[in-house]
Amino acid sequence: MADGPLRDIRILDLTHVWAGPLATRVLADLGATVVKIEGPMSRGPREFRSGTPIGGWLGGAPPPEPWNLNAVFVKQQRNKQSVAIDLKTADGRATFLELAQEADIVMENFSARAMPDLGLDYDDVAAVNPRIVYVSMPGYGKSGPYRERVAFGPTVEPLSGLTNVMGYGPDEPRNTAMALMDPITGINATAAVLDALRRRERTGKGAYVEMSLHEGGVTYSGPWLIEHQLGRDIQPIGNRHPRMAPHGVYPCAGDDAWIALACRDDADWRALTEVVDGLPCEADLAQRLEIHERIDEAISRWTSLRTKNDAAAALQAAGLPAGPVNVTPDMTADAQVQARGFFVPLEPGPTPMPGNPIKMPGIGSADWTPCPRLGNDNRTVLRDWLGYDGARLAALEEAGVLVDKPPK
Repeated sequence: MADGPLRDIRILDLTHVWAGPLATRVLADLGATVVKIEGPMSRGPREFRSGTPIGGWLGGAPPPEPWNLNAVFVKQQRNKQSVAIDLKTADGRATFLELAQEADIVMENFSARAMPDLGLDYDDVAAVNPRIVYVSMPGYGKSGPYRERVAFGPTVEPLSGLTNVMGYGPDEPRNTAMALMDPITGINATAAVLDALRRRERTGKGAYVEMSLHEGGVTYSGPWLIEHQLGRDIQPIGNRHPRMAPHGVYPCAGDDAWIALACRDDADWRALTEVVDGLPCEADLAQRLEIHERIDEAISRWTSLRTKNDAAAALQAAGLPAGPVNVTPDMTADAQVQARGFFVPLEPGPTPMPGNPIKMPGIGSADWTPCPRLGNDNRTVLRDWLGYDGARLAALEEAGVLVDKPPK
């Protein structure tokens, strides 16, 4: 597995979708041994008879083993091992608890009732390993009136307050449609794990770490909570900014091509008037906010005659914060990320995977491993961690407790 500062840490990863898998991916990138505990059907059925999953397939076309090449799933699973085990069986549950005795961390982001229903909640695991760090991240937490609610990122986001300030006007609320709560909570979880491990170093005790998608989003609403406390009006203002003008995204030459621009202060404004024709040379912030639409029209006329990269270069040359709005092909081909080697050609197919934004000695992608096949490491992990012999492993496979492909 990847070498790094967490090389001696063992993690049992029961997470799914985005928040949890992102957290364990970051920890795996930092060298932790992450064993992904998967259900027999966790990657979907053996055959996809119609449709395409969100994100499509690696390589573009439906592969012979679709469950192993779902692009969205694969993206989050590098540097991990896969043990596919049916936790709903007595033998599966017993085997998991044996693994938990050898682990440092268990992470899950199921609904609040899923792990208790399996008999694998924190109390069950701590009974066999008091030093365990057990991380749960359900949509609304393990307590409160919403604990049983079904949670999904785009439905949690409005409840967090973010949707209240998103959109292009008071009559048109929007949300990101990108499940923003998931990556927020995933990164929070990595910090929580490191905090809990440091605490265990001092006290020798494990910990139960609980977080929720909902509260992760609420933490991003601080500025608007303050505005509300001060009695100010809070309204969605789209791409504009309450303390900057102009501030927005403007159309450029080409098909669906755009550039983002921020004018931070009067010095930026004077620089902008030297580049873009038709702007009043002297205008303070209050005046610019008042005539924002006229300013936007003038900027749009200027940007629409230039490609987004040419427009960005001209504005940057004048000292203005500006940049092209990149779509996926632009992102992977961008000169900056190319120079820094951020995207990593780890998986099959033409699109490289995002790398690790943490850059420090001893951390890199040279020793990374791609997403494992379902159940790829069943025998290796159970032999190395628990000393299972061939006969015992074969019996678990024969009983369907261990699998390496979906049952149907």
